[in-house]
Amino acid sequence: MEAEPMAGRAGGERRADGRSGRAGRGGRDGRDGPSGLRGRATVRRRLPRAVRAHALLLAGLLLAGCASMPDHGEIRPLEASQGVDSQVRVFSVPPADKASAAEIVDGFLEAMTSDDPQLETARKYLTEEAAKTWRPGAAVTVLAAGLDRRSVQGEKDPAGPRWKVTGRKLATVDERSAYQPETGGGQYEEYLQLVQENKQWRIARPPASLVLSESDFQRIYMPVNKYYFAGGTLVADQVYVRQRSDPESRMDPTTQTVQSLLAGPSNWLGPVVASSFPSGTELRAGTKSLSYDGQNTLRVPLNDKADNVTQPQCQKMATQLLYTVKELSASRLERVELLRSDGKSSSLCVVTESAAAVIANRVRAPEYQYYVDNESRLVRMKLDATTEDQQARSERVPSPLPAGFKLASAAVSHDERRAAVVSEDTRSLYVVPLSTAEAMPPPALTGKGGKPNGLSAPSWDAAGDVWVADQDPQHAGLYRVPNGAGAAEKVQVAGLDGRITALRVSSDGVRIALLVENGGRTVLYIGRIERPEGKGDTSAVSVRELRRAAPQMAEVTAMSWAPRGRLLVVGRESGGVRQARYMLADGSMVAGSLPGATGLIAVAASEDETKARPVVAYLEDDGIVWLPPGAQWRTVTPDGRDPVYPG
Repeated sequence: MEAEPMAGRAGGERRADGRSGRAGRGGRDGRDGPSGLRGRATVRRRLPRAVRAHALLLAGLLLAGCASMPDHGEIRPLEASQGVDSQVRVFSVPPADKASAAEIVDGFLEAMTSDDPQLETARKYLTEEAAKTWRPGAAVTVLAAGLDRRSVQGEKDPAGPRWKVTGRKLATVDERSAYQPETGGGQYEEYLQLVQENKQWRIARPPASLVLSESDFQRIYMPVNKYYFAGGTLVADQVYVRQRSDPESRMDPTTQTVQSLLAGPSNWLGPVVASSFPSGTELRAGTKSLSYDGQNTLRVPLNDKADNVTQPQCQKMATQLLYTVKELSASRLERVELLRSDGKSSSLCVVTESAAAVIANRVRAPEYQYYVDNESRLVRMKLDATTEDQQARSERVPSPLPAGFKLASAAVSHDERRAAVVSEDTRSLYVVPLSTAEAMPPPALTGKGGKPNGLSAPSWDAAGDVWVADQDPQHAGLYRVPNGAGAAEKVQVAGLDGRITALRVSSDGVRIALLVENGGRTVLYIGRIERPEGKGDTSAVSVRELRRAAPQMAEVTAMSWAPRGRLLVVGRESGGVRQARYMLADGSMVAGSLPGATGLIAVAASEDETKARPVVAYLEDDGIVWLPPGAQWRTVTPDGRDPVYPG
């Protein structure tokens, strides 16, 4: 076959080695299909610089093919990328002279997945007017796989060709860069209107947002946490930014993240958090990148909206920035300096890592891990990765519980001074000090039912409130015991459809993970905890806007909060085996899985970010096991179940 020059091909992409990356009719073997091809011009960043430059040259010159694109109107899937490789860069090619309407549609849809600055190549498939006004960066539509497209008006139609593109919608990324999972398996549908411009077919009405398959989305975007205050505590707010420079703003990932922080929290988290930055604060005009100096200090120039802030407020602003940026940095970030708008690099304030830790008021590092032993008593243990004699460090927790008192489950407060325990018959919740100096208190809550539909395992939030669910089908509900000492209050859960069987409150106190059973299936949801501060009605605490946290799993059996707002989830996909995975709390993707964790019944992870703590779990045949960082699973004791960290 003879190689064609680039201008003689329809819009599409090809690998730097000249091979096809995607077959036109669903093929995945890299060969030309009967419907033509759309390959990928790809370059891996780990190649040496000289090799990368040569590969880029090949990407521009070795675009060849021997099959033509169809100009008929059959339905045809546009395949998504094969897997996820964030090292791959994708470059599209412009439309060929006299390209058919089908070629223009296919080339444009492919060009949306490219790394072209300003999406310049994609704009070449549009009319001049559409190219000027198209602003796709404000939102992203994420599809399960590729698009199906078919012609609904032929090229001879007086109105011009019209193409319908469809796909299964997974989510959208909104104007605040937050991931919004699609509920109910929505269908994406868009119509592309083509017209003749200078005797060439061009798209006059492009989609309002970028449209990407899930694999392309994961290749192009990455999740990051930006931080806001809820009361005096920092809360992670997860968003997505481009892994490389943003095509429209030309900002690098760090600058994109800072810009997103300044724009304010996501719509979902916004009602319960606040930013210390004055309204309208932005990066100084023209800022495209942020860099570190030799002292690991990040300097951030702001506009005049921040020029007159007080030092305490400025310190909180810098703290938000430090925690937001340090997760992105490969090097250690020790200080953040905010600069005035005058362009003379005059300093607003500086915050160090140690000072920011005090301002952030993060959850304290746990001293112990806890579990229930085979005699139904609360036990604590102190383990580290070098401990050989692990069983010798387990000890019964002191409390005023009478001798012979057996418990079904327990939770320990973040300060490790109190425990909330549910009696063995699951009817009564007690809040007791972790000492023997005080008397046994009366029950804080008595449930309506008993085994197997009694009270769930409790959970503490950072404010000292205890949360528990009554699983009795006739009286099911979520309850909160204010400060672990007040009268139990029933909490309204908006949109709840089913019965809560397990719960965990995040250490920041603004999110709650709920396992909800309905029709024999258990689903994991995340809800936002709203507290009407200053309204004098503390009983009006509620849970709002439930959203799926593990839509990839057919069933979830256990969960625990983990560092940086993630969840450690035990469950299985449809047809799969039970396993433990770290999930992003917005339900967007799997963040990682635990090795060899196929039989876990219960799991506990620490939310402490200052030191890596082992994951502790319960297996029916092995008892309590733990997974130290970088090591393998080890049995701690066969005499135990239901492990928990404080919280």
